[in-house]
Amino acid sequence: MSTMLEDRVTQNQPSHGTRLQAETTAARLHIRWPGTRKSLSRDQKLQAAGAFDADSRTLSAAKRLFDTSHPSFRAVSAIKTKASALWKGMTLPYIEPGVRLLRRGDVSEFDDRMIVIQVELSEAVDELDLSFAELVDQARNQLGHLFDPTDYPDSVSDLFGITWDFPSVTPPAYLRTVNPELYEQECQRVKAKFAEAVELAEQTFAEELSQLVGHLAERLSGSVDGKPKVFRDSAIANLNEFFGRFQHLNIGSNDDLNQLVENARQVITGVDPQDLRVRSSLRERVARSLTEVETSLDELMTDRPRRNIIRGPR
Repeated sequence: MSTMLEDRVTQNQPSHGTRLQAETTAARLHIRWPGTRKSLSRDQKLQAAGAFDADSRTLSAAKRLFDTSHPSFRAVSAIKTKASALWKGMTLPYIEPGVRLLRRGDVSEFDDRMIVIQVELSEAVDELDLSFAELVDQARNQLGHLFDPTDYPDSVSDLFGITWDFPSVTPPAYLRTVNPELYEQECQRVKAKFAEAVELAEQTFAEELSQLVGHLAERLSGSVDGKPKVFRDSAIANLNEFFGRFQHLNIGSNDDLNQLVENARQVITGVDPQDLRVRSSLRERVARSLTEVETSLDELMTDRPRRNIIRGPR
């Protein structure tokens, strides 16, 4: 009797994919960025090929338009990296290119933080604009005959941009009335996508944790020239950041993965990086435990079919 009751309760419980769909919304990041390199013209490639007695059809050549290591451009690039990191850090992967899943309770925070980044980008681009004439003059000296003034705009202020939106990934409501059968088909298709997204999230978490624990275990194992290998405090900080993100984003769909994450968390809880540097017994114990977690993660990922996380255009 109890078994039948348990089966009935299980059947009535929503699937992990259904929960994921109910608890998240799609979030998409758009980055507008100018090119920093330009292919050489046909005549320029012919000239370059002639210098090496080569067939120009086999030659691929481009020129760097300006110095991307200039502090003002690096500052702008850092903000792009920051925006991408925020988007990926607050979301789960989805199977449609360019789309990730954001918890609905995090929408306001995400929007607020992106607005701040947007302002930071605007200010950094203004600084770059002030330095752009200098970058063009530098390019003129460096490129020689390859320099073409038409490659450079008077201002770069409109060339950079970061925006975001929340696209719908569910069938339009009007379809229910227009074509109920097609609407139901689309609902099933979306349901299948979210079921796949659950597996994709599990795989992504497992692979990231495996890389983190594997890196730290390698740094804590063995020695170089008779001295312990050097490791940075960030190796532990990155693991702690992962644990916090996993706890917030995980929907509890894989008990084995949940346990391995907890095992790894327990290994480094209360461990001070400096203690690892001076206490060889602690280094060995932590390295051994992390290696066990990494091995179990590898087995977990091997047991399940790998999915292509980066999908091509559809």
